[in-house]
Amino acid sequence: MANNLKFESQKLAINYFFVAAVLFGAQLLMGLIAATQFLYPSFLFEIFDFSVARMVHINALVVWMLYAMIGSVYYLLPEETGIETVGIKLGKLAFYILTAAVTVVVLVYILVQVGPASESTIWLINEGREYIEAPRWADIGIVVVVLVFVFNLFATALKGEQTGIVTVLMADVLALAGLYLAGMFFTDNISMDQYWWWWVIHLWVEATWEVFVGCLLSYGLIKIIGARREVVEMWLWIEVSMLFGSGILGLGHHYFWIGTPEYWWEIGALFSALEPVPLVAMFVHVVYDWGKETGLKEGQNEEKMMTNSPAFAWFVTNAFGNFLGAGVWGFFHTLPQVNIYTHGTQFTSAHGHLAFFGAYATILIGMFYMGLQGKNGITKLRATFDSKMAISLITIGVLGMTVSLTIAGYGQVLVERAQMGATWEAYFVSQDFVWFVQGMGWRLATGVLTFIGFIFLIKDLLTTSKNPIHER
Repeated sequence: MANNLKFESQKLAINYFFVAAVLFGAQLLMGLIAATQFLYPSFLFEIFDFSVARMVHINALVVWMLYAMIGSVYYLLPEETGIETVGIKLGKLAFYILTAAVTVVVLVYILVQVGPASESTIWLINEGREYIEAPRWADIGIVVVVLVFVFNLFATALKGEQTGIVTVLMADVLALAGLYLAGMFFTDNISMDQYWWWWVIHLWVEATWEVFVGCLLSYGLIKIIGARREVVEMWLWIEVSMLFGSGILGLGHHYFWIGTPEYWWEIGALFSALEPVPLVAMFVHVVYDWGKETGLKEGQNEEKMMTNSPAFAWFVTNAFGNFLGAGVWGFFHTLPQVNIYTHGTQFTSAHGHLAFFGAYATILIGMFYMGLQGKNGITKLRATFDSKMAISLITIGVLGMTVSLTIAGYGQVLVERAQMGATWEAYFVSQDFVWFVQGMGWRLATGVLTFIGFIFLIKDLLTTSKNPIHER
């Protein structure tokens, strides 16, 4: 198959996108197994534990997104800086090391599943830290691979042109990578261990990842609809300036669980709700300009600019999915007066599903399409039946899961927290509550819908190179 990419860095990005897509499928498959076991506990009993399915589901989510993020940077870096990525051979070596390590880790998760909970378990099976459960040897390997990635980004940016997008990326990736180190501390005190873990996860998803998405959205809008660079970079800098408010102060909505003063509750609730504002504002501003200019062009019988319809559709989903998942669902669930009842119930899961999908998965799938367009030398990538089915089914599926989990969470709050006072007995009684059971049933059904959408997505990605509908 011909490869039209002229930079080795962009060819490497396609490899990252390929592995990311495989891990995305693994995440969905494990989610379906875990959702089935919620309703039918005997499913795969003593063959594949619920804890393992859930662990692989969550860790595959983080890892496929990190793969797609690294791939996105390798893809946009040569175009933004005007030069080939410095240290690209080292980058390729790091890719194969990382992929081999991830394969071994997943096989160990599936084949070994449990250990003696001793030092050897931490080193060889997993560390027991939700979202970043890689065994210690893989932890160290990940740090090495990320150091190579960070070096390549900085060396290339310092040698080539430094646009606003690249400058923000440099600061953001440094913080993103540095935070991982905080999650590697290990102490015998589980409270201290969880303290460090907690900061890694929350500063990732509520600060550095949000800024990262802003960089990708800026790059994508410039490439797809010819958005003015000064407009998207203005909003990008606004997002950076708001990082200390929305991303860091926003974490205050969790603080009442650790005994900090009550004023943190309102500060955290307010600022966490502001996190998606700059991205949505950037998107609305750019699309308004594009619509106005398109109208003028049509009046002059000129063609409007739209080079990649599927990617643009995913970027639109990102703007509003981010607002709904991180903003609306996050706001009403994380208000301290509400969170005291909803924390740790399926409300948390509902917020997590929509926020991760809306804020991150959508834009990374859009980047898959941008990579595919470049690889196949397509000037105009059009929406196909498969691409429309993919975005429709995946979006409806995730929204359905979110609503189902919210209803299940409401059942939990009603029985487990309000009526029976958060005891162990209350927990088990709430698991049989009819709203909870029905909610989990609909979660499984909409999960299947999401997986069917994923199949359409893969089919579309694999057939793009031969589809005559696209302009070359």
